[in-house]
Amino acid sequence: MAGQTDRHTHPVQRWPRQQRGLQTEQGVHVARHRSPPGMLLVPSLQRCVQLLLLPLRVLACLGFWDSFYKKVFPYVMAKVAPIYNHKVYKQKQELFSNLRKFAGPSGQLVLLEIGTGTGTNFQFYPAGCRLTCTDSNPNFRKFLLKSLSENRHLKLERLVVASGEDLRQIPDGSMDVVVCTLVLCSVTNIKKVLTEVLRVLRLGGAFYFLEHVAADHSSWSYFWQKVCDPVWKYFGDGCSLSRETQKELEKTNFSELNLRRIHVTPYWIPSSPHIIGYAVK
Repeated sequence: MAGQTDRHTHPVQRWPRQQRGLQTEQGVHVARHRSPPGMLLVPSLQRCVQLLLLPLRVLACLGFWDSFYKKVFPYVMAKVAPIYNHKVYKQKQELFSNLRKFAGPSGQLVLLEIGTGTGTNFQFYPAGCRLTCTDSNPNFRKFLLKSLSENRHLKLERLVVASGEDLRQIPDGSMDVVVCTLVLCSVTNIKKVLTEVLRVLRLGGAFYFLEHVAADHSSWSYFWQKVCDPVWKYFGDGCSLSRETQKELEKTNFSELNLRRIHVTPYWIPSSPHIIGYAVK
């Protein structure tokens, strides 16, 4: 994976807060002048996909699909997450290698993970880490506890059923680090999640992220992301393929943003484009 990924990796971008607005505005300015290939076909193709999904839409409207899939989804992720983790193992190892530098005066790292899922990130956290886990789906609990039993170097302090938009159970400024991987693609409101991240982080704390994102708007990858978005939402527990997560991070009031773009194999799938990095409060 590492050898293949290098040629698809963009250099790390380090933007102080005062420069990120300009970077964002320039990005928007460029995007307005691009003409993505075949984008005029997207609405028609989306309608075709939505027509095929009509039975699922009916089930969703009646409230049956969500309740069913939230029970099934953890089992799906228990199979899929280890495969994904293997693909991005080196990237995660590198990303989390400097977690200890954000530990507080006690020397112990106090870490909150949003959308913990099956706990596939636990192996990358340093020994003695004091861990708080949140997830909006309580059906992940048994998979998370299994992962904790395999990672006894961690200390679980709290397990909270909550969405990333509402972390009211976590006190202000109580966390050294917040981690979020493959979660911002499916939250209802990214801005609210990032506002909560800033609230619970202490000054000088860090937000670590790894998220699949929208491809370049002039690419065929973006075309297929927009076409597949309707079906992806139903089978990815609300996941969107074309989220502009980088722009939301740039607009958030972090003092420093360290970010790079990578592609995860196989490169032809619409969820291949990713961003990875960390931001400092």
